[in-house]
Amino acid sequence: MTTLRDALRELPESVFADLLESEDAYRIVLDLPGVTAETAEMRVDRGRLVVEARREKDVPASFAYVEEGRSLFIDAELPLPPDATGAGATAEVERGVFTVTLPKRDAAAGETIPITSAGDDA
Repeated sequence: MTTLRDALRELPESVFADLLESEDAYRIVLDLPGVTAETAEMRVDRGRLVVEARREKDVPASFAYVEEGRSLFIDAELPLPPDATGAGATAEVERGVFTVTLPKRDAAAGETIPITSAGDDA
């Protein structure tokens, strides 16, 4: 799990993350302001959590950027502990905060994680 902790520290400054662990799962909480379930994709691939996201930015026509410190695209790959798997993983987003829960068991390759918005009835 040290490699995952180290990778979380290497995320861009605009991304904040927490790592939690229970007996049967890992939970990663990612703050991705401006990102929605529709503009993000998360998957487990070869023992890594792959996060690809796009921020929504609304710039009024009468304004122009003087400095742009929030990148539009977020791409991150986080190495997972060997017992974490994407099979049965879940992700939920509420106001740009993603909560990803990864069960513990043998690693599986190429699992896509569905993302739901908080409050969805699905």
